[in-house]
Amino acid sequence: MDLLPHLEFTTGADPIGTVIWMHGLGDSGWGHLTVVNALGQALPAPIRYILPHAPVRSVTINNGAQMPAWYDIAMNDIARLPDEGGIRQSQAAVQQLIAREGDRGVDPDRIVVAGFSQGAAIALQVGLRHPERLAGVVALSGYLTLEDSLAREGSAANKATPILMCHGTRDPVVPLQLAQQSRATLERLGYQVAWEDYPMEHQLCGEEVEVIAEFLLQVLGGAPAAPARSSILLP
Repeated sequence: MDLLPHLEFTTGADPIGTVIWMHGLGDSGWGHLTVVNALGQALPAPIRYILPHAPVRSVTINNGAQMPAWYDIAMNDIARLPDEGGIRQSQAAVQQLIAREGDRGVDPDRIVVAGFSQGAAIALQVGLRHPERLAGVVALSGYLTLEDSLAREGSAANKATPILMCHGTRDPVVPLQLAQQSRATLERLGYQVAWEDYPMEHQLCGEEVEVIAEFLLQVLGGAPAAPARSSILLP
């Protein structure tokens, strides 16, 4: 399998770790470049950011239209009838990016997997099952997929890996209740979940960017810095 096409940049020489950031349905890595740039300005230590582009596939809920998607969605109740094949295919593709970082001298415990919406679902899928300890998982406006298999497939190496989940209380795309159920499942299985919610829809906000920056500081290290006061609001 070839590596996913992706954007990549570092915020300085000799990065101390890598953040692999997955976009949402119908988007691309370019769609989150602004927020990742804001994170780069907020964090004092240099970090490598990788923003892969999902493969183009037919999405059933969108009348079969072809678009970038980490997996198919079959119905409005997005957690029903999960596209297991597509989810596992995307999991393997992201794990290839993690392996490539290893080839470049970045240990897995210096890698954070992060994502928005569908990308958040893939970040959880990868982060909880990867066989080697990762630094952290960031799931923004997302939810657990294939949760019935997590108890048997979850990696012991990542049982204590910090997880940050953020969500909008008025999200019409990934309902707040679904994300809360995912959080409850994770906590029931013994995972450490930091939770933040905001009075917004299916998007990111500046306050959320500050929280993500603080999380990355905690799991990747670096000298403390004042968080960016950002007015970013991404769809």
